Amino acid sequence: MVAPKPEGRRRTGFRARVLAAVRSIPGGRVATYGDIAALAGAPGAARAVGNVMRGCGDPSVPCHRVIAAAGGLGGFGGSLERKRQLLRAEGLEVTPTRIRGFAAVRWPVQPRAPRRGAATSRRPATLSRIPRV
Repeated sequence: MVAPKPEGRRRTGFRARVLAAVRSIPGGRVATYGDIAALAGAPGAARAVGNVMRGCGDPSVPCHRVIAAAGGLGGFGGSLERKRQLLRAEGLEVTPTRIRGFAAVRWPVQPRAPRRGAATSRRPATLSRIPRV
């Protein structure tokens, strides 16, 4: 028998990481759903990020700064006009369907630095330890 879900939304680890990443997007900048997925530790989970954004409703999370790939607006709780207004208020140039100058306002996702002492070659560490004959 499955236990009933507790009242309200439970924050999963992924959801919490997504919301933290979105909160870190500076005003006047945007990030794609894919960028946020990568920051949350789940590259390729752009749709899951969209689901988190759709159900967010937290005014402390600037969901309007998360957009579709290549500068498309994506969704915004049913009110794309509100998303356009918020982005314009932050100084972005917005057409009916996309962000103009997307590359210049895209919030850069910093690649993770390699762990200290990690192997620097592309070969798996186990192969680099085998002596060559």
